[in-house]
Amino acid sequence: MEKLRKHIENITPIDEIEFESIKTHFITRRVRKGQYLISEGDEVKHEYFVLSGIYKVFYVDEQGKEYILQFAQENWWMSDYPSFFKRKPATMYIECLVEGEVLCLTLQSREKLSADYHKMEHFFRVKLTNGYVALQLRIKLLLSGTPQQRYEEFAKLYPNLMQQIPKKLIAEFLGVSRETLSRLYQ
Repeated sequence: MEKLRKHIENITPIDEIEFESIKTHFITRRVRKGQYLISEGDEVKHEYFVLSGIYKVFYVDEQGKEYILQFAQENWWMSDYPSFFKRKPATMYIECLVEGEVLCLTLQSREKLSADYHKMEHFFRVKLTNGYVALQLRIKLLLSGTPQQRYEEFAKLYPNLMQQIPKKLIAEFLGVSRETLSRLYQ
């Protein structure tokens, strides 16, 4: 829970009494490699704060092609957000690539924390804003960036993942073939 406290305090200070209350809204869950936190069609009950491990957030189209939206690692948040916030069945998957641990937060608990603590409402707003900015930058890069630019941005954003996840997944994330990635990686 200390990682969560530090993460929150990077945005807003909280005292011990506040944190004791805040942490009661989170459930710790260990996740094995290959385990899915969310699968298509699931009811999405949680968003997840990553304590450890590496996770892949993706969807699969009607032809069975996989599209990776995000890799999540320590101190990142993840979920199928359209499903989480709109209470609709999941359209995405979250798979654990490297064994780890997450904190689970329900929408009800998130709303209660925001109502009870202005600091937490501020925290969640800042996190959502930063996530939205990152999403727009990723879309822009995918639409108009060269494979080289996408690779360089990935290497900057995820420097420790280059050796931890298969090159095939990195290529999928970048929207390039494995062969193209090999040329960029040299």
